[in-house]
Amino acid sequence: MSQPAPLGSYSHKDVVFLLKDLSGMILEQGTKYREQEIQQGKHYSEMLPIEYKPSDAYMDLFYTSLEASAKKLAVAVAIVSEKIIKNRGKDITLVSLARAGTPIGILIKRYILQKYAVDLPHYSISIIRGKGIDENALHYILKNHPSKKIQFVDGWTGKGAITKVLTESCNAFKEAYGITVEDDLAVLADPGHCVSTFGTREDFLIPSSCLNATVSGLISRTVHREDLIGARDFHGVKYYKELEEEDVSNLFIDRISTEFSEVIMEMDKYPQLDLQHEVSWAGWKDIEKIQKKFHIESIHYIKPGIGETTRVLLRRVPWKVLVKTKDDPALEHIFLLAKEKNVPVEIFNAMTYKCCGLIQSLRGGS
Repeated sequence: MSQPAPLGSYSHKDVVFLLKDLSGMILEQGTKYREQEIQQGKHYSEMLPIEYKPSDAYMDLFYTSLEASAKKLAVAVAIVSEKIIKNRGKDITLVSLARAGTPIGILIKRYILQKYAVDLPHYSISIIRGKGIDENALHYILKNHPSKKIQFVDGWTGKGAITKVLTESCNAFKEAYGITVEDDLAVLADPGHCVSTFGTREDFLIPSSCLNATVSGLISRTVHREDLIGARDFHGVKYYKELEEEDVSNLFIDRISTEFSEVIMEMDKYPQLDLQHEVSWAGWKDIEKIQKKFHIESIHYIKPGIGETTRVLLRRVPWKVLVKTKDDPALEHIFLLAKEKNVPVEIFNAMTYKCCGLIQSLRGGS
């Protein structure tokens, strides 16, 4: 069985990455080439987008949104952490889904340590749409923490595709090994209404969605290619040492953590802790409406919510952006990015999300 190696720019006390270091490999491809390859059937996990040094404009967006939303983020972390404790107890292992889940998992770990004086183990592992969760990583966690329940963590839900992959993976794991792993997924924001353990269902900009490796411990998206990942290996990842000067991974964590003391004293203000929350998959239904209305060939070309739309504008080949309304201040950066990249913006108010990014088909049509 693989063993974890030091990886990433976070402290080992905050998270242990169960990922194979592929830093010596050249896996990056340009956006347009990568988009064409994916749309022609190549799996997205077999290559990586190029990790650019963030521009001044993107860093300004990150810092501005971080200051504007630090308290709101801390409250959401507190609420989802309290729900985890209430639902699962304190004898748990946090398992965040690399890479967007990693900073949220660290924040949950820090909140629980500060509030309850319980230092939960926290790992970050890979889950890949179309391939499933890293079973070697799961086996490692279960072997090293046999008495603890696993609590999966991610940053936010878009349409809920990874939520579905997690459920399918846990079912397949039980079928293959006879081991039950609960598929409960805790997220900071659930605008798609597809999980019951969340901090908020508001669709708002989580600053960590503005950046890539430089807010995720300087690691890449996870990689799974048969010539690089052996049967006993963890899924792969690259460490971007060359971006160390631009790294704000720990700054992000530390800034939100400074809000915890005040938030802990105010927790009785938040009645949503006591509510049962329906999982309606409202977001997925919206996506199906959008796919039909705009004649989009694949549901994977539709990226809903502020975070996902931001990422489409930053790192994919966007076709257009749908917004619920044009006068929402939370969408200011979306309009700026769309204008910068000459992407049309269209009002579509029949959705739960505040906005939705549509990826351009490179095979003709939308």
